[in-house]
Amino acid sequence: MPLTVQQRTRIKICGLTREADIAAAVEAGADAVGFVLYGRSPRHVSATRAGALTRALPPFVTPVCLFVNAKADEVARAIDHVPRAVLQFHGNETPAQCEATGRAYIRAARMHEGFALLDFAHAYTNASALLLDADVQGYGGGGKAFDWSLIPPSVPVPLVLSGGLNPANVIDGVMRVRPWAVDVSSGVEASKGVKDAALIRRFCDAVREADARIDDAIH
Repeated sequence: MPLTVQQRTRIKICGLTREADIAAAVEAGADAVGFVLYGRSPRHVSATRAGALTRALPPFVTPVCLFVNAKADEVARAIDHVPRAVLQFHGNETPAQCEATGRAYIRAARMHEGFALLDFAHAYTNASALLLDADVQGYGGGGKAFDWSLIPPSVPVPLVLSGGLNPANVIDGVMRVRPWAVDVSSGVEASKGVKDAALIRRFCDAVREADARIDDAIH
């Protein structure tokens, strides 16, 4: 009988605004870094600034540009400055709007009681992943977790677990949800938009610890 192989949980550090935080995320082993191109966020950066920050990224760390109901020209400007970006949509974007550029995208789902995640997943079946976040004011980064039991046992799109994750609870989140990836912002911050390198390291180490525990249980 072939061995069951546990899929490594990918790690995204979101809301980066400084070169030092990029370096900390890369050193800790993050797979992706996120830039918030939403003017009302305390973690907002311009497309130009996002492009400057991505120049410090090695080739296998993916930049992600986050939008909230952005106009098409704003998305296009971000792509010009961050050519290899994956797009992440957090507002009321339709499938057609998410797919308009022809690029890989992540669609955020604001989780709450009664939210029909399976219907949402079928509507956004072309998404690279669905990012499950708490339904908070301000479109993410609120440091609030949602009830993980709201997630159906089988969703036809890879899931990114987000919302209130931190080094203390991410092991439980990975082991209970078994997401394809996890996303953290406020849980590794010293203040809004300013990351803490030690917390980033602890978060990434905790995700790897969760993967190791799952692997041990499988074998």
